[in-house]
Amino acid sequence: MLTGKQKRFLRSKAHHLNPIFQVGKGGVNENMIKQIREALEARELLKVSVLQNCDEDRDEVAEAIVKGAAAELVQIIGNTIVLYKESIENKQLVLP
Repeated sequence: MLTGKQKRFLRSKAHHLNPIFQVGKGGVNENMIKQIREALEARELLKVSVLQNCDEDRDEVAEAIVKGAAAELVQIIGNTIVLYKESIENKQLVLP
């Protein structure tokens, strides 16, 4: 579980990132979760964009991804979800 200070730190780091995943009409599926899990291992911090044609609510999408990828939800702002998961082999960020 992330503290408020850690979330603030991660939000500042994520500000300059572009979303690398988009959730559209098909919603969240197992293949997408697998790819997000792999990307989190490589990057630790990433953004997911929820497109307007997505049938699910952005909160439901965030919950499904967090559960599936075992990640931490940093922030939902607009239609963008910011996720963090500490990397096992490729640690880049040091949390305060």
